[in-house]
Amino acid sequence: MRLLVDGGVDQQASGAMSTPMTVAEGTFHPAISVTLHESIVTWLLTNATFSGRLRQMSTTDLAFVGASVFTGKGAPPRVASVAISGGRIAAVGTEEDVREQVGPKAEVVDARGKLLVPGFIDAHVHPVYAGAVMIQCEMHGLTGVESYVKAVAEYASNNPNAPWIAGGGWSMADFPGGTPTRQVLDAVVPDRPAYFPNRDGHGAWVNSRALELAGITADTPDPADGRIEREADGVTPSGTLHEGAMTLVSDLIPAPTSADYDKAFDVAQAYLFSLGITGWQDAIVGEVNGRPDNHDAYLRAAADDRLRARVVGALWWDRGRGDEQIEQHVERRRTGRAGRYAATSIKIMQDGVAENFTAAMLDPYLDPCGDHSTNSGISFVDPEALNQDVVKLDALGFQVHFHAIGDRAVREALDSIEAARVANGPTANRHHIAHIQVIHPDDVPRFAELDVTGNMQPLWACHEPQMNELTIPFLGEPRWRTQYPFGALQRAGARLAGGSDWSVSSPDVMWGSHVAVNRVSPPLEDEGFPEPFLPEEQIDLATALTAYTQGSAYVNHADETTGTIEVGKLADIALFDRDPFAAPAEEIYRARAIGTWIEGEKVFEASPDA
Repeated sequence: MRLLVDGGVDQQASGAMSTPMTVAEGTFHPAISVTLHESIVTWLLTNATFSGRLRQMSTTDLAFVGASVFTGKGAPPRVASVAISGGRIAAVGTEEDVREQVGPKAEVVDARGKLLVPGFIDAHVHPVYAGAVMIQCEMHGLTGVESYVKAVAEYASNNPNAPWIAGGGWSMADFPGGTPTRQVLDAVVPDRPAYFPNRDGHGAWVNSRALELAGITADTPDPADGRIEREADGVTPSGTLHEGAMTLVSDLIPAPTSADYDKAFDVAQAYLFSLGITGWQDAIVGEVNGRPDNHDAYLRAAADDRLRARVVGALWWDRGRGDEQIEQHVERRRTGRAGRYAATSIKIMQDGVAENFTAAMLDPYLDPCGDHSTNSGISFVDPEALNQDVVKLDALGFQVHFHAIGDRAVREALDSIEAARVANGPTANRHHIAHIQVIHPDDVPRFAELDVTGNMQPLWACHEPQMNELTIPFLGEPRWRTQYPFGALQRAGARLAGGSDWSVSSPDVMWGSHVAVNRVSPPLEDEGFPEPFLPEEQIDLATALTAYTQGSAYVNHADETTGTIEVGKLADIALFDRDPFAAPAEEIYRARAIGTWIEGEKVFEASPDA
C-alpha cells in the first residue's frame, strides 16, 4: 500500500488519542463517530451516481484509487476508485473522477489492484467471552494433549495466587471420544480447581479438585439439560461435563471484574478489526454457563468511547424459565442502547452439538457399532413452548436468533417462526438460524418461504478429525450428507449471513470463505484431508463474501447504512493485501487485511512486516 498524499487524521479535531494502541500484527487506532442527518443521506443516494462524471459534494478526506472493489452486492469485484467524505462514501467511479475531489489534506491510497470490501460483519460471535479466554489460559491454536497440559502448567506457574486455573479452547478431536479426563489435569494442577471449556463451549474439562468443590460424585444425577461424563464403571465422574452440567462447576468460579471484561472487550475488538471486521452480532448477551453477563461491558465501552464497531446484542433466553422473562428482555432492550450498541435480538439455543450427542435429531444417533441408539439429542426448549414464546417475541418486535445444529432443532425453529407468521403476519424482525449443520431436505426451501436467514459458520464445513471421527460415524448414511447445505439453501432462494462463532473457531472471514468455496480447510490440506466435504454444497466467493457483508448487515438491520460500498453509505471498509478473486480458489485463505476503516477513520493498520 502506498500513500500518495500524507494527510492523515487531524488528531485535535477528531478527538482521537495521539498514540495508537499496539495489537498483534498491527496497530489499533481509535476512531471518531460521524453522523449525518437522514435528509443528507437521502440527498446523497438520490443525486450521486456510480459512474461517469461525479458530483462534487465536499472535500474528500480519504480516497482509494485503482482498487479491486467488491461492493457486497453479490457480483465479483471491478476495478474502481472510491472517495470518502465526512465518514460517508462520496463517490465510486474512475480514478480520474475521484482524483478531482481530492483536497490537499486528503489521504490517497494507491490500492494497485488490492481488494477493497465493505467492512465485514460477523453475524454470530462471542467477542467478550473470547477476549476473556485470550487473557487467561488460552488453548485455541494449540493441538494435542501435550500442548494443552504444557499451557495449563505454565499458566498455573505464572499465576500462583489465582484461586482457579481457568481458560479454554481445547479441541474434542484431541481426546478419545472427545472427552478428556480429570487425571490428566490433576497431574499438573492437583491443589487448585481447574475449569476449561472446549472450543465449541458445549463441554468443559475439569480436575478432581473442581469436582470435589462442586460436590459432583458417583451419586450425582445428570441435569435435565446436560450430562456428566462417567468412567468405565459407569458412575465415577471422568472430568468432562456436557452442556448444563458445566454450570455445576462454573457457578463456583469467581466472576471476572468489570476491569477484566473491559480488557477482554478491548482485546477482542482490536483483533476483529485486524481481520477487516467492523461490526457483529454478539450471539449471547447475558449470564450463561457460569459466564457473567457481558451486557454492561458494551455499555461501558460505549460510554467511554471505546466501542468503535457496530454491535447488535442477542439477549440470552434462559431455557430454565418461560415467558415470564419476556418483560425483563423488553426492559433491557429499552435501556440497552448506547453509541453503536443495541440489544435488540433474542438468542434461543434450541439444542447442543452433534459431537456429544446433544444436537436434536429427527432420528436417533448411531452407536459405536453402527446400530441405532435410543438417543436423539435434546430440545432445550419444549417445541410447543417454543412456538408460543416466539409468537410473543415476534409480536413485540424482537428478532429471534436461533442456535440449531440438528435437523430436529432446525425444524423446530422453522416451525416456531411459521407459527409467528400465522399469528402476527409477516414482520420486519429478520429472524435467523445459526449453525444449520444438519437440515432435512424437506426444510431447505422453508428458509426462503418463511424469510428466514441461514446464518452459516462455513469454517466447519470440511473434513477434519472432529467431523470424521466424532460426527459422521454417529450420524450415519444418508444423514451425514445433509450437513451444511449452503449451496442447496442458495439454490432455494434463501438469504445467507456469515458468522464465525469465535472463540469456537477463527473469525477470519477469508478462512471461512475459503471453506465455503472449496469445502476444504486450508491448514488441513497437508494433513490427510484434501477431499472436499460434500462439494455439491460449495458456493462461489462472491456469494460467500456477500453473506459476510450485505447478508449480515441485513440481519443486524444495518443494511441501509452499511454492508455495501455505495454512495451515501457509511465508510466502513477494509483493504486486503491481494485480490483473491484473481487467484486460484485454493489460495483464498491467504488474503490478509492491511487496513480497516470505520466511517473513514482508520482503526487498524497492518505492520509493514506482517
